[in-house]
Amino acid sequence: MALIETFDDYLIEPLGKHDRAAFSCGVETLDRYLKQQAGQDARKRVAAPLVLVEKSSGIIAGYYTLSSTSIKFEELPIELSKKLPKYPIVPATLLGRLAVDKNHRKKGLGEMLLMDALYRSLKSEIAAIAVVVDAKDDAARSFYEHYNFIRFPNFSHKLFIMLETVAKMFA
Repeated sequence: MALIETFDDYLIEPLGKHDRAAFSCGVETLDRYLKQQAGQDARKRVAAPLVLVEKSSGIIAGYYTLSSTSIKFEELPIELSKKLPKYPIVPATLLGRLAVDKNHRKKGLGEMLLMDALYRSLKSEIAAIAVVVDAKDDAARSFYEHYNFIRFPNFSHKLFIMLETVAKMFA
């Protein structure tokens, strides 16, 4: 099955009254978050959970969350900080969680979720210079680095991508 056909089978939308009980990505903290915390975070507006839903069944195949964050100016690589105003902190978007259900792997859905998150971050009317992620392990870090995320100099699993770079990806 071609990836483009696969993508047509899914829809990404804000978390609502979706059935979350069957979701399992194999990482207990990510599974528990979707099942027990994501709805409350959405209602209290501390995070925006978006779910990847299989159109034919309504099953959640994956999800991610977006929220606001900030980056300490001194945490940025010098070559980037030279180009920015010298504020103590700069605004960013946090891609807090990203997970794909075990039964929906190897279809490019992780990439689909990431590209959707980056596009929504780019199109947001809230100012941000970058999207930040905290990779849970080396495999997750490699996934983000494959899409041009850069490691923060003093944090091995905290990465970012400038929205200027994202804009070029979607140009």
